[in-house]
Amino acid sequence: MKKIIFLLSTAAILASCSSSKKIDSVSRAMENVEKINELKFPKANTIQIAQDVAFLASDDLKGRDTGSEGIEKAAAYLSERFQELGIASYKGSYLDNFDAKGKKAFNVLAMIPGSDKALKDEVVVIGAHYDHIGMLQAVAGDSIANGANDNATGTASVLALATNFKELDFNRRTVVFALFSAEEKGLLGSKHLANRMKEEGVNVVAMLNFEMTGTPMVNRPYIAYLTGHDGSNMAAVFNEANINRVVTGKLDQAAKFNLFKRSDNYPFFEAFNVPSQTFSTFDFTNFDHYHKVGDDTTKVNTDHMAQLVNAVMPGVFNVVNGKKLKLTPATNE
Repeated sequence: MKKIIFLLSTAAILASCSSSKKIDSVSRAMENVEKINELKFPKANTIQIAQDVAFLASDDLKGRDTGSEGIEKAAAYLSERFQELGIASYKGSYLDNFDAKGKKAFNVLAMIPGSDKALKDEVVVIGAHYDHIGMLQAVAGDSIANGANDNATGTASVLALATNFKELDFNRRTVVFALFSAEEKGLLGSKHLANRMKEEGVNVVAMLNFEMTGTPMVNRPYIAYLTGHDGSNMAAVFNEANINRVVTGKLDQAAKFNLFKRSDNYPFFEAFNVPSQTFSTFDFTNFDHYHKVGDDTTKVNTDHMAQLVNAVMPGVFNVVNGKKLKLTPATNE
């Protein structure tokens, strides 16, 4: 069976002098995929990823607990990042307000409209939660649960993907970048947005979520695992799209701990019954600071994070530009 791979020359796109020329060059590449044998995409900026993680996990934000002053600072920072990238807000506002068990909360949303007449009304949500658990009992004088790996890393990964799509200036489907609050309170932010989109009649066709992507797995042939691995063809699509390495695999612990239902992908699966899964590199052996004060920036490997963004980018691009993801009869993890 021939692999169908969308191939893109970033250099050629950047050399084009107008948006229409960019679209034409990418379209020609996609129409002649069998004649092109090398994939080229923008590379993730490790320095920017490190800056994003450092701000979100700084002591000044005091663990980004929902309803806190710290998470308000985080939301302002994320809104500014999207503005700096030139990515528009979602339906008029970057802040998607909701009530989180009596606390004021807000997701941060941005959107790049689709360019294809037939596909622009189909929406791919790319998300991560940016909240954490705030303050804990002090350990060696430290009481701030900074939440660097959980989940400043996933948030920074989404920002890196948003940067790539803004630079490429080519997406047939509409992309919504969703950074959720109140995940730690029971997936409240993602539940709110999934229900809102459902009520508004938004045609969500896939949800790609990023959770705890800051530490590399050891002795694995893939760079990330996918929750609900056997519940759709998502893993196959991503692995076929990247000819340089296996992108994602199946982790036994993901099924054991039912991770498919424990992150922000799940509300979208419930609301839309479409492939909605999480990419992660936390495998229960490579990080000992989950929900502890030790989850700080010193435990995060930003080179690994950039490698992960680069690895998943071809698959994300394929999904955004028309590759169909399908659920399978297998039971989701």
